[in-house]
Amino acid sequence: MSEITDQKQIINRLRRTEGQIRGIQKMIEDDKECVDIITQLSAVRSSIDRAMGIIVAENLLHCIDQPSENTDEQNKKIQQAIQMIIKK
Repeated sequence: MSEITDQKQIINRLRRTEGQIRGIQKMIEDDKECVDIITQLSAVRSSIDRAMGIIVAENLLHCIDQPSENTDEQNKKIQQAIQMIIKK
């Protein structure tokens, strides 16, 4: 998948997430049920986690496909990507 396609995919995901957040704000203003609001917040969290995963995975693939001549720098980038995945 190309970098531009990945960027479009992430931007589209973030736009959907933005819409979900606006919907949650409206739900709160309309005094909707707590469980419904929490369900939507969980969906937003999942969407953001997925966007983060895509970004980290693409970064890691880039490191592997186009390794740095400096192996210490390469290993540092790979370890950073792994830590981002673990923190998730």
